[in-house]
Formats: sequence, C-alpha cells, structure tokens
Amino acid sequence: MDEYNRFVDWDKMDVTAQSQDAKELTCTEFQELKQLARQGYWAKNHSLRAKVYHKLISNIPCRTVTPDANVYRDIVVKIVGKRNSSSLPLPEFVDNSLVPTYCLNAEGIGAVRKIILCIANQFPDISFCPALPSVIALLLHYSKDEAECFEQVCRILACNDPSKRLIDQTFLAFESSCMTFGDLVNKYCQAAHKLMVAVSEDVLEVYSDWQRWLFGELPMVYIARVFDVFLVEGYKVLYRVALALLKFFHKVRAGQPMESDSIQQDIRAFVRDIAKSVSPERLLEKAFAIRLFSRKEIQLLQMANEKALQQKGITVKQKRQNVHLAVHAENFKSEIVSVKEMRDIWSWIPERFALCQPLLLFTTLEHGCSLSRFYSHSEGHEPTLLLIKTTAKEVCGAYLSTDWSERRRGGNKLSFFGTGECFVFRLQPEVERYEWVIIKHPELATTGSEPENHASPTSSTLSSSSAPSDPSDRLSPFLSARHFNLPSKTASMFMAGSSECIIIGGGDGQALYLDEDLNHGRTSHCNTFNNQPLCSESFQISVLEVWGFRD
Repeated sequence: MDEYNRFVDWDKMDVTAQSQDAKELTCTEFQELKQLARQGYWAKNHSLRAKVYHKLISNIPCRTVTPDANVYRDIVVKIVGKRNSSSLPLPEFVDNSLVPTYCLNAEGIGAVRKIILCIANQFPDISFCPALPSVIALLLHYSKDEAECFEQVCRILACNDPSKRLIDQTFLAFESSCMTFGDLVNKYCQAAHKLMVAVSEDVLEVYSDWQRWLFGELPMVYIARVFDVFLVEGYKVLYRVALALLKFFHKVRAGQPMESDSIQQDIRAFVRDIAKSVSPERLLEKAFAIRLFSRKEIQLLQMANEKALQQKGITVKQKRQNVHLAVHAENFKSEIVSVKEMRDIWSWIPERFALCQPLLLFTTLEHGCSLSRFYSHSEGHEPTLLLIKTTAKEVCGAYLSTDWSERRRGGNKLSFFGTGECFVFRLQPEVERYEWVIIKHPELATTGSEPENHASPTSSTLSSSSAPSDPSDRLSPFLSARHFNLPSKTASMFMAGSSECIIIGGGDGQALYLDEDLNHGRTSHCNTFNNQPLCSESFQISVLEVWGFRD
C-alpha cells in the first residue's frame, strides 16, 4: 500500500480512500487551501491526505518547548511498561469519552491509549479534553508510527496563536463552547431548538453533547472530511458542522416518534447512522451554507460565556451531571406565567444568563401602574425580562439586554439603546418567539437629525426594516451596535424609554408600545413577515411584571 498504512484496517476503510491517483499539493495561499479542503481535494488519496495533514500541522505556531517524536520514544516504555495496551486506564481529563476505533487495526486501537497516556504525562495542564481520543485515533490512520502521531497531536495541543483555537483543554473552555453552541442553535436552528425544548427537560444538557457528535459518533469518512477543513479554517468549522447535523436530524426525524426515551440518544444514533440519509458532501454543503457569525463575534460570545461560568464558580467539572440551573419550581411565583412557561422562556435567553435564577423586580399588582416606579425597580439590573398579561388573557413579553438607566443618555428625548439579543415573544394564545429586526426613527434615516416629538403612539413613529428571508442575514444577536462602528444616528436600536412611554423594537416586524400609566399598550405588526401579531393591536394591561437574573 503506502508508508501510512501501518495502523489501518483496509477492510473497514472507505474504498475511495485507497485511490492512488497521482496528486500533489503545491498551494500555500489560505483561500486556495480553504477551497481545496472544502472540495475534498485530498480526501480520496490516503497518502496525499497524510502528507497534507503533516504539512498543515507542522505550520501550527506552537510553544517553544513542544514534545516531539523523540520525546515519545523516550517516555513510552516508562509510562506503558509491559501492560496490555488495550486495558490501559485513561486519564480523567478524557471524561470517559468514547475511544473511536474508526478503521484502525488491532495495533492502532492499542496505540490510541498509549499516546493518550504519554500526552497526559507531557501536558499536566490539560484538565478536560474529551475530544482527544478521537483526534488521536483519526490521525493514527495518517501516521507512519506512534511517535509521529504523538508529535502531531502535541502540536495541535500546544498551539499558541491566540486567534487560532483548536481543541478545548479545560472544563471552562469546553462548557463555554457548549453554551456558545446553544446560543448559535437558538439563532440558526430555531425549529430544531423548539423540538429540543418540547422533548427535553434540559436543552443545555442536549447541546453539551455537540462535540461528541463530531468526535465520537460521526463515522470515519465524515469526521475525516470535517478534519480536513478544521485544520485549515479552525474551530468555527466544528460549530458549522454540528449545526448542520442538528438541522438534518430535525428534517429527517420531524413528526416521527422518538426511537428511545432520550433525545440525546436519538441524536447520537442519527449521527452514527448518518450515511443512511446524508452524504459527507451534503453535510459540508449544509454547514457552509449557514451564514454564521464572524470568528470575532463567536470569540466574544465565547468569552462572555466563560466569564459567566467563572462568576458562578463553575471552572471544573461538577459531581452532579448538570451544572446549569433550571427555574426552581419551589422558589418561583408569577401571576402571568407558569413554571413550565418560564422554563420555555429560559431556553430562549443567552446561555450565560440561563445559569441564573429569575428574580421578581416589579409587578403592577404590588408596585402600582407607574412608569417611574417601573424604572426605579428595573434600573441597575441587566438583562431584564418583561411579562405582560392583557385583559383578553393574551400573554406576551420581551427579553431586554440593557439596563433601563441607559435611557438617560438621550436627556429628555426618547432615546433608543440595547443590543441585538433583545427579542419579543408571545405565550398565549400560541407560543412564538420573534427574531428581532432593526427599527429606526424614519426621521433619523431621512434627515440625520434627532426628531422633535417622539410621544406619538401611532405606528408611523416606528418602521421595521425589511428583513431578509434568512434570519441569519441579520446582525449578530450578541453584539451591540458599537461593535460595528456604526454612526450613532444610523445604528440599530431595540428598546427606548422616556417619562411618557416605553417602546420595544420587536422581531419579524413586531414592535411593542406601552403608555406611561402602564394600563394600556399597542403593537405594531409588519405584514411583510406573514406571521401572527404579538397581541391585539390595542390592549388593556391586566398584570405587568419585570424579572431580573439572580446569581
């Protein structure tokens, strides 16, 4: 065969991977490499893929002292000794992960455990790395010997380029990536997310499986194609493919009964058997069709999630399985929503705040119908949740990302602020969450000056931008306008408040307006989006509540 066949069981290997077409890879430009990787240029030639992997990994910037093949040869006998490699215990940091065999022969299967133990010896700072067994098993298919595979994995782990994230090596990094994935699902896979909420008591636990789908359940021919692109483009590729897997799972299984008692098990089974429904090419095509956030935006979101975990003291794996806090039934009481409904709302909010408990800040039943008291009880809290029940038994609300004290920046004028994480929703008569759409004062767009009168409740005060058909075309739901360096007069705006009214720019053409006495409200609904209005165009408020987030 070739020099890279030592650990391969060719009876299991995809026959197309045995192609011996003469191919060379001479390009070095990123864009060309990216294109070739996505096209699978080296996917059908085993030897070429091995050489490309070696070249790409050799170019990873690493720490000055990074263990190499010679280190492995020096330590492997001392660490492994005469023990049977198939029975070697795995270090705790792999968290009882699956150790995929893929298309490895018996020698290769034993080599995976030996390499893991040697890496544990050389990287004492690794505290949590469940993807490691899969990465080692994959790279063994394309290595001349164990020492070469060890060196390549070490280079991936020792990458010191702050802009190039590769493999999570701490529980904090892993858990924040799961939260980030949950945030991305909430935006890009809303139909699948709705299904997860309906059939799972804890959606965050389901999304914590996302790396296992890739590094554990995905068949060899699929994960190899993903890894081709991952080595060129980095961590963002993993999010893309995991989102595509979830989209396909929802498409294939929609309307069908669950095959087990656990949605987690169903997704794992679907990914294992993905060849029955989706080809590798179709999976990657779907993944790259998602207009995902920029790498910078994802990095900021990841940092925010890490910070939230650190503030909660969650930096190492907890003994209890789920570190996330659901809404506690015994401590929750609302005159508007049930515990189940509040948990549904909790599944929509950014993951870093789903770690918190709801805290009632204001209710018209106790504090009266006063906008000034609304502000005094809500200010100093960020984010907040607004719930409204109308006299017609309609229930709607809004998630508001920014402290209401920001309204003072506009002086006496109605001042817009907030971030794209704001959204509005309806619980009764039907549950619906609306993606936000940029709203602007028409006067700002046409004259470039501040409008003189903002108090008019008519729908002409607000206009919803015509949104693209794909929600992912919109601005990031994480970043505020300032991250885009937009002029303040043309920046996106989501919530506004004055002494006379509150306006919340909703999603998919929805906008909510509340009078100063908090007894009456109106909605603005753009028919362009072909959806149901948030609630009646004009309504009387029965109860209004504002909730904060308690650590």
